[in-house]
Amino acid sequence: MTNRPADCRCAFRARMERREAVILPGAGNALTARVIEDQGFDALYVTGAGIANTYLGAPDLGLVTLTELASTVSTISEITNLPLVVDIDTGFGNALNTQRTVRLIERAGAAAMQMEDQVFPKKCGHFAGKAVIPLEEAVSKIKAAVDAREDPNTLIIARTDARAIHGLDAALDRAEAFIEAGADMTFVEAPTSAEEMRAITTRLSVPQVANMVVGGKTPLTAQADLAAMGFSMVLYANAPLQAAMRAMSEVLGALKADGDISAVIDRLADFKERQRLVDKDTYDAAEARYRVD
Repeated sequence: MTNRPADCRCAFRARMERREAVILPGAGNALTARVIEDQGFDALYVTGAGIANTYLGAPDLGLVTLTELASTVSTISEITNLPLVVDIDTGFGNALNTQRTVRLIERAGAAAMQMEDQVFPKKCGHFAGKAVIPLEEAVSKIKAAVDAREDPNTLIIARTDARAIHGLDAALDRAEAFIEAGADMTFVEAPTSAEEMRAITTRLSVPQVANMVVGGKTPLTAQADLAAMGFSMVLYANAPLQAAMRAMSEVLGALKADGDISAVIDRLADFKERQRLVDKDTYDAAEARYRVD
């Protein structure tokens, strides 16, 4: 991918059109984004749930504010050239709020934004007790998002959570209405079988998103199989976060039990690796360049 935001968005749009099931790990902070880029992924997903969990220490219940999201996207955009697909929840309000959200997040560095049709405050797509707004209102917000973007290559991804509430056919009907309203991609959340997943890509004309949630409602499916189904984007929104939570618990549990971490020292990045991941050499070079003797 190129460093210029406009070229990056154009190339990312073309990649989505090829329907190759590109894997996007999720980042709720800049350190996670650095690890994702270091591991060679081609794009990343700025996850609302990840921000809620890491920044607020709270569940994904619509508690993150637009200001907090924009700040996180800007911070991540500053340290990576990867295309950012950003979860903007419900757009933070009505159609006018949605337009402001799209403008702020695009300027913060997004290559794509995903907006859902849940009632605010929203919930994680794999939680019980969700509700969706009327179709007409959801369509108006998609139109507002499309109109608000400054770069026509910024992707608007319309997500529907109707599968868990009204069934798959209703969710597909909604997705088709979102496509007609101008959505570049759609995201039918929480299908419960491979058959439902194939129905999504067969019926809907634009590129599609698959969401792999460990412990969620959708069966975990290999990238090759998702590409064969015709998906363009595969989210592992919180796999890095879940891995970090497990590692922190195990290391800190050992420290508490044993009084040291010798038994789990192999679970830690060493000092040199830690500095490499945060690109300390670049900062050292800049410091040397601008040092006043």
